[in-house]
Amino acid sequence: MITKEQALTKKYFEHVSLTNADGTPVRARRNGKTKTWKTRPEEFKIPIKIGMYVYGYITDDVAAGWRVPE
Repeated sequence: MITKEQALTKKYFEHVSLTNADGTPVRARRNGKTKTWKTRPEEFKIPIKIGMYVYGYITDDVAAGWRVPE
């Protein structure tokens, strides 16, 4: 699970259940600044890039499916 503090500072993330063909977890890297809101302080949105062509976001709703690698 990614916390708001990790969302603001960490650069790399791993998915908990999705894996690549070789069995390693799917890795994503930060692709911009984390978006936060004053009116909803517990929410965040991290832009990410996976591989060469896949872009997306990690939000507070799906943060339980991601972790920070050691």
